[in-house]
Amino acid sequence: MSVSVSTSEIDPLWQEGMSETGDARIQRGRPDWTDALFFVVLAAGAGFALTRFTDAMDYYEKIILCGAVPFVAWLGWLWRPMRRLMIAVAISSLFAIWLYQGDLARAEQVFFLKYLFSSQSAILWMCALFMIAMVCYWIGFISQTAAWLGTALTWGAVFAGVTGLLVRWREGHLLGPDLGHIPVSNLYEVFVLFAIITALFYLYYERRYATRALGGFVLLVVNSAVVFLLWYSFTRDAGQIQPLVPALKSWWMKLHVPANFIGYGTFSLAAMVGFAYLIKQHGQTRSWAKLVPLFVLGVLLCAEPMVFRTEGLSATWMVYFGVGVVIVGSILLARARIAAALPSLEVLDDIMYRAIAIGFAFFTVATVLGALWAADAWGAYWQWDPKETWALIVWLNYAAWLHMRLIKGLRGTMAAYWSLVGLLITGFAFLGVNMFLSGLHSYGQL
Repeated sequence: MSVSVSTSEIDPLWQEGMSETGDARIQRGRPDWTDALFFVVLAAGAGFALTRFTDAMDYYEKIILCGAVPFVAWLGWLWRPMRRLMIAVAISSLFAIWLYQGDLARAEQVFFLKYLFSSQSAILWMCALFMIAMVCYWIGFISQTAAWLGTALTWGAVFAGVTGLLVRWREGHLLGPDLGHIPVSNLYEVFVLFAIITALFYLYYERRYATRALGGFVLLVVNSAVVFLLWYSFTRDAGQIQPLVPALKSWWMKLHVPANFIGYGTFSLAAMVGFAYLIKQHGQTRSWAKLVPLFVLGVLLCAEPMVFRTEGLSATWMVYFGVGVVIVGSILLARARIAAALPSLEVLDDIMYRAIAIGFAFFTVATVLGALWAADAWGAYWQWDPKETWALIVWLNYAAWLHMRLIKGLRGTMAAYWSLVGLLITGFAFLGVNMFLSGLHSYGQL
């Protein structure tokens, strides 16, 4: 099926609800006094950090800090809700740091730390809020109030997750000068980062296209990460802060890992939008034979974590697989009602394309940064390490998707199925390599 996308073809209802900025503004316009004030506050904070902690940062880290000021100010202008989130997170994180008063033991003594703002408490709140938000989004197909609550809870989950990561950064330094590091160094931390990034991009598109109908789909993949995070925490005690291995003691990590996970997050978002596209397309389909490929892909995605096991079958992942299959089957059974609430095929196709385009750009930057980091750490830009090889496979997959779209006009069914297959490939590159294949990235193994 080939579908051309143009603004004139989009349903008038959706066209009226769309916002170029993804927030209350119709057009962004020039920065106003609030943007200038936000920039001044950021610059003052960076100046304080440079003065107070200058001995703890090397030359490159100071450059990154200074460069972050205009970048974060730009993000705040680009999307106003992001600015409000950053201000709220800054207040909560500084409050938590103040409560610690330099003593990590207070995490179990002070009420607000023990139940709200310590890193593990905040991340557990993130997990709970994401799960409840997903339920609310699905109920939202019959209740607008529940859909609105899904959005509010997703924002709350993002707030809790970002707060948890920032407080965890400080907790590392309280444990010891050699333990403090940016919290993107292991699977526990990057799964939190993945959930936050995926949800944030979804929230932007939710407002940009004036629809909450995609929330349940996107939070399926977010909550898959949440389930892994909880399993990993309770079975492997992964929440404990560990010292960095020598290869990770580099300022490159501060750039490479976030860029990488913007790619992972947007690729996952695109896959879930592709799933919604196929549900919309088959909303009135009566033949189950046409739905078999979609059901099989859904089952494979549910089975992926269970397959990624090096020993036996985990009861947790067997239950996860069973529940996942039931959810996929239920969505297919209720496809007519769900399809009626979803935006038009053109809108879904546009979101899928934008997500993959953004993800591909950041994943490309992350791959280049990874090569530079490898040269710095190991003396060679590329060594065909399993993680490097699968990163290249992911890059080639989405490069081919974008090439086929821009050159050959790829649209519709094929693009949606391809995005789902892309999630299988990305899932193996993200997690499967760490479980099955050893190499220079062995510090990421389970």
